[in-house]
Amino acid sequence: MAAMTHYDEFELFRENADEFGIQWTNPPRVTRESVDAGNGQRVSALRWGDGEPEIVLLHGGAQNAHTWDTVALALERPLLAVDLPGHGHSDHRDDHAYWPAENAAAVEVAVRAFAPHNRLVVGMSLGGLTAIALAAGAPDIVPSLCLVDVTPGVNHEKASSIVQFIDGPEYFESFDEILTRTITFNPTRTESSLRRGVLHNAIEAPDGRWRWRYDLPRRGSGDGDDGRVMPGLDALWDQISAINVPLTLLRGALSPVVGDEDVAELQRRRPDARVEVVDGAGHSIQGDQPIVLANLLVELLA
Repeated sequence: MAAMTHYDEFELFRENADEFGIQWTNPPRVTRESVDAGNGQRVSALRWGDGEPEIVLLHGGAQNAHTWDTVALALERPLLAVDLPGHGHSDHRDDHAYWPAENAAAVEVAVRAFAPHNRLVVGMSLGGLTAIALAAGAPDIVPSLCLVDVTPGVNHEKASSIVQFIDGPEYFESFDEILTRTITFNPTRTESSLRRGVLHNAIEAPDGRWRWRYDLPRRGSGDGDDGRVMPGLDALWDQISAINVPLTLLRGALSPVVGDEDVAELQRRRPDARVEVVDGAGHSIQGDQPIVLANLLVELLA
């Protein structure tokens, strides 16, 4: 039987800081929190700093709260990074329904518990769609909204590489095998950052094989042959029209997930929306350009 790989989720922050030139004085104050979001389902989150969280961060599908570690280190502000249901350390759902509306209901409980007076909610990919639903249903806890490389215009064609990655094997024979696949699908990222990401996002079984931490039944998800990657996207467009908070879209210059037509639709519905393109970034702006992203979030807070 293979030996289990050592992993402590709070031991890798120094690597993040060193890779991106963030000054290191002392380890950050980070605690793992959890709350019952109903029906015995617990939602987990990382709380950074000791003060009232100013920012709420929602990760993308098949990710977890640690995707924001470098951004959080650069920000040096109290914030809350949530594990979406079925991801990270949050409980899996029996019905495997991890769509924006279902996610938002659970995330709302966590935000009210740990960051009720936040100033900005940031959502990437599935987290961004979840954040739209959250802003529509609980506007008092979403004073400002930032979408990271996603709109309700996302479809299978635009997200094809993401869908292919998630549709990979259920088990991998070794850590190197799961890391190699991750590197192949993330050409804009460094191997060291992807290694940290796999350690945070995968689990080693007693027999030495590896599997993803997120709920596998969501792999290959879709709702038919119309090219949609999930149900309810038209409703999210309508919610964007209706929500009355400052709205920003950050678009990765190297990413196909947001098209020009999506930006046009966003600006048609919200002429006041701010749109920024981040050079050198693919879909995962927080992974490719975390310092640039942190600086943009500071601007939004100002």
